[in-house]
Amino acid sequence: MNSKVFVLVHGGGHAGWCFGQVAPYLVREGHAVVSPDLPGHGVNARFPRSWWSRAQEPGKFAAEPSPTAELTLTDLAAAVSAVVRQLARPDRQVILVGHSMAGVLLNWAGEAVPELLSRLVYLSGWMTGPDKSFGDYQRAPEMATTEIRPLILASPDEIGAVRIDFSSADPAYRQRAKSAFAADVDDDTWDAAAHLLTPDTPVAAFTEPVHLTASRWGAIPRTYISCTADRALPPAAQHRFISEADAFTPSNQTGVRELPTSHSPFLSQPEQLARTLVQL
Repeated sequence: MNSKVFVLVHGGGHAGWCFGQVAPYLVREGHAVVSPDLPGHGVNARFPRSWWSRAQEPGKFAAEPSPTAELTLTDLAAAVSAVVRQLARPDRQVILVGHSMAGVLLNWAGEAVPELLSRLVYLSGWMTGPDKSFGDYQRAPEMATTEIRPLILASPDEIGAVRIDFSSADPAYRQRAKSAFAADVDDDTWDAAAHLLTPDTPVAAFTEPVHLTASRWGAIPRTYISCTADRALPPAAQHRFISEADAFTPSNQTGVRELPTSHSPFLSQPEQLARTLVQL
């Protein structure tokens, strides 16, 4: 049997650590796992100087340009494709999994290196339509119930990033962040995760469209894992992504699996998430 390697790509503000509880289950089943940090995230994160004094100077924190502002969608997606190129070989299946913002990176990679990928898996991901950006969906009725908007602390256009302070000193704000991203995660786990999350996600991830073709991206088998209790990316928006993709490639329909979780199943139900991936 050909071996499988799961490349687990995190979303905005996260890093490879978020799949730390999922990876052991996949390895136990005989699969390899790689979970890289994207540019501007994890050990590659860069903080605005006002981050360290934000409790005393919240206005300054809300206005300071992001040190990640110059990162483009190509920068982020090229890092993913580079990992795929390093891992791909004839006897190994590469399954690319993308959470949330990483959905647009899967689109980009699927168009760039379709011959190296055996499956794309969108984990409550931004599976945006051809030549669309995630920003194109922000005013759509399917996004009306998202709880993310009140958490954004600065104008993304002005600072070059979407800024959320997951470890804010304000307990009410922290609770709203937990509700949006991790309502079903226990408090201790979320407190630990919140201190690992970084504040800035480059605005390019939201605003730059991805060109897709049916013959490249559209020819790769794909699965959408829908988190049905997601308050960050509402299920209605997830279903719209699926419908648009299926209309674009009617001969290659999206396989859909459901998890009854928040936007963070890797924290609330890591074993079930791993089981779902293995079953693919």
